[in-house]
Amino acid sequence: MRTTSNPERRRFLKTLGAGTAAAGAAAAVGHVTLVQADTPKAAPTEKANSNYHETPHIRAYYATLRD
Repeated sequence: MRTTSNPERRRFLKTLGAGTAAAGAAAAVGHVTLVQADTPKAAPTEKANSNYHETPHIRAYYATLRD
């Protein structure tokens, strides 16, 4: 059994612990409540619907889902 200490392993564990603490702090500080959040602007419905076209092969696919 080895009894010598490994400074690289200790450095890794210290870095891992510091990173975990930093991530927890960032999550706590970066939290935004609903009151602080901006309300999303409504997207134009015409633009959203212009990309979807129900074609015969799509209708056939939908029919297979109903069966």
